[in-house]
Amino acid sequence: MKLRTQKRVAGQLLKCGSGRVRFDPDKLDIISQAITREDIRKLISDGVIVKKQAKGISRVRANVRMLKKRKGLRRGPGKRKGTANARLGDKVKWMLKIRAQRRLLRILKETGDITRRAYRKLYGMAKGNAFRDKGHLVSSVEAMKKRGDI
Repeated sequence: MKLRTQKRVAGQLLKCGSGRVRFDPDKLDIISQAITREDIRKLISDGVIVKKQAKGISRVRANVRMLKKRKGLRRGPGKRKGTANARLGDKVKWMLKIRAQRRLLRILKETGDITRRAYRKLYGMAKGNAFRDKGHLVSSVEAMKKRGDI
């Protein structure tokens, strides 16, 4: 018994393709007798004809990848396309470094760890790229204190 027409009509009524229409295998003889749209509508309401759930695309792998990226993984040399400067430019690196050093100098001056004169000297040195980073700046300040320059 061919139920192609019933499947097509049921698909139209359920607003899906005929591939997603499922017939109850025990009631195929009743379905074959359904010839009008009204008959099919009745069978849908009775639960003899049902619509299968749509297949989605699983996000599991994508979610796992995102979690790894949040942890800082998947950032190795194989994932990098540009040079180091293309990824973070020289000017941006300089701005990050100098702002951090100037912030530290301001705090040292406000807390009284260095004098105003020492602040001015160190500020100029920072501008002249004398310090690699904040740690280098702190060690330089300590060395100056030992020598008695501050």
